[in-house]
Parts: sequence; C-alpha cells; structure tokens
Amino acid sequence: MSASALSETIDPASVILGMHRLLPFAFDGIDVTPVWNQLMERFSSNNGDAAALLDLSTILQSQGRTSDALAVMNQALQIRRSFSVIHGDGTGLRVLAFVTPGDFMANTPLDFLFEGSDSVLWLHYVDADTTALADLPAHDIAFMAIGESSENGPVLERMEALLANWPGPIFNNKPQLIRSLTRDGVNALLAGEPALLSPRTGRVHRVQLEAVANGLLKLEAACEGFSLPVIIRPIGTHAGHGLSKIDTNAELLDYLTASTADSFYIAPFIDYRGADGLFNKQRIVLVKGRPFPSHMAISSHWMVHYMNAGMAESAEKRAVEAQWMADFDADFAVRHRAGFEALYRFIGLDYFGIDCAELPDGRLLVFELDVAMIVHALDSADLYPYKKPAMHKLFDGFVAALQTTCAAVRQSDAA
Repeated sequence: MSASALSETIDPASVILGMHRLLPFAFDGIDVTPVWNQLMERFSSNNGDAAALLDLSTILQSQGRTSDALAVMNQALQIRRSFSVIHGDGTGLRVLAFVTPGDFMANTPLDFLFEGSDSVLWLHYVDADTTALADLPAHDIAFMAIGESSENGPVLERMEALLANWPGPIFNNKPQLIRSLTRDGVNALLAGEPALLSPRTGRVHRVQLEAVANGLLKLEAACEGFSLPVIIRPIGTHAGHGLSKIDTNAELLDYLTASTADSFYIAPFIDYRGADGLFNKQRIVLVKGRPFPSHMAISSHWMVHYMNAGMAESAEKRAVEAQWMADFDADFAVRHRAGFEALYRFIGLDYFGIDCAELPDGRLLVFELDVAMIVHALDSADLYPYKKPAMHKLFDGFVAALQTTCAAVRQSDAA
C-alpha cells in the first residue's frame, strides 16, 4: 500500500501520537508542555477531537495523574471508539487490537512492540457493555489485548462470547484463559511442572489476617498450607505496590494497619539469591513460544524491580545484563528450554510475558505471568547501548510472527 493510498484509508481524526511517542517525554525528563499546549489548542478549536483527548490522557498517565487521565479517556471514548497509531510510513501490517479503558497495565502495550516497523495499529475500545464488534477498521490481523485484572474480568467474559466465531487471523483469542491468569490461577496452571516453580498462592480476607496478627488464629487455619514467613500484597496490585515480606504477627499487624485493602494474596518467601548473594530477576516475553529477553534487574534486596535495582548507577550490573542479553539464545534459553516449552504448552497464548528468576537447582521461578507487561526500548542508548538491539530483536520477532500467522491463514483459505 502506498503512502497516498494509506492516507485515503485512515480517517485523520482517528490518528493519535500514541504511547511510543509520548512516554519518552516523561522517561527522559523532557518538558512535554509544548505538545500538551498543541493538543489543548486542537481540542479548544474542535471539541470533537477525540484523538487529542486520548493523547492528553496518555500524558496525564505518564505524570501519575491516573484518575484525571481516565476521566479524559472516557471523554474521548464518548466521541469515538477506534484510534490509529501509524508507525514508520504506515505501509506495513494493519493490526486491530481490542483494548479496554484503563491505565498502562490494562492492555498489552502493543504500541511499543511496533517500534521500528511500518505497521498501523488500530486500538478499538470495548467494555463489559459492548454488544457487537461492528464497523471495525480494515486490518490484516486482530489481537485480543485486554489483560487480566479484577476490573477487566467482565470485559474478558464479554469478549469470550464476541470473539467465539472470529473469522480471521487473531492473536491471543483466549479471553477466558487470560481471565484466569491471576497469581493463584497461574500457580494452578503450572503446578507440578518439574522445570518450573510457581509458588503456591492463597487469597485471604483482611478479617482473617487481623485474627492471625492478634494471635487469635493460626495462619494455616486462615489459609491452609501457609506459615510465616510469607510474601503479602493486596489483590489487584502490580509493580510491587503493597508488596511486603512478613516474618512475625507483629509485622503483619503493622502491615494491615498501613493498608486499606480488604483482600490479599499470600505466598511463601523463596530465597532466590544467586552465588553472588544478589537477587536477580528477569522479564522475558514469549512470542509463539519463543522466548525473548526484555530486561534483567539485580539487587541486594529480595523485592527487585528495574527502577529500584540501581541498574543506572552500576556499570557492573549493566555488564551482567548486557552479557545475559547477548548470550540469551545460546545460554539462558537453552538451559531453560524445558521450562519455556512447558509455559507455552500450559498457557498456549501467542504472546505473554513472565517475571522470573533462575533457581540454584536449575528450575525457573515464575513470579508473574501476564499479557500486559510493559516492554519497551526507552532506555538511554548511551547508558544501555545493548538494550535497543535486544529489544528490536523482540519487536522484529513479534511482527514476523504476526505476518507468518497472516500468511498461514491466507494459504489455508486458498487451499
């Protein structure tokens, strides 16, 4: 498709800048005010400019103003439900993503995955009240991009019915399976696989935990098979929010006093330190079962996240991550081939990510599994020169998998 033909098939009113263009402002500490002012001026002159509103919503989210962002997003969705993000010259694959209103972790972050391509990404917003998938933009392949969360449960249930007879190629068309990817659900799916350790996870209500904290109830009575120490977090949280290690009843009481949540996940504490005494956690994405490295975080503390692990401050840590990424296909992926094959066999989704660690006994410790994990190439090329090549290998592999699926469907239809 030529660029001129593209301009004729995409309504300019649908085109947004998207996350891959707007989030670098916040990530790199660049003043986004000029872009904000341009978008505000567009909306001031045309209060039907839903695309401007959606981009404003993205900027607000990047600034941590989530409630304001969602209000502006909902305003945009009252005007239109489909938005396009044009990558490169827009002459490549046309991908229709079914997404739902929410924060950055509500849906698969597809916008980042098309960086460097010429793809057109269509974001079509649905919710629990959507009754039909009609008037959809022209596309080559669809992607069911809605992630697991308590808020998204009803939407995933609705999409299970709406996508039951989807006529064309589509990635991740298993809404009910995605709905089951809770922390305890993942444990149930992977339990018993010898190449993996997915720690048993229980759900406990605040009232029961308060009884445990006050010495009125044993933890095992509140949640069978559990005893201190445990890892605890409010249900529905991500990125370490509310996550804590509890060793005593007194610590549990202090934790509950500081939390407003009503229900919690608990799991046994697994000491996954390596021979160097450090905790090492990896994020890996599987595309059609093939693993790709996204990042590695190394820390002296058990609760490891890339942003708090001091990677930017340590050339030594970055050197370890760089070597891990460079050798991944011939080393890590080979050592854990059985684990990755088991993950694909049990989960069966075309695209998903895991946060994991390598245990001394050779197993892969799976902390979390989701379709909406953030993967990106936003890190500084000066500080992380090895990152962009590794991420673009993932991005290219993702687009190639979509193209292969389209070609296979066309071949099948022709036969």
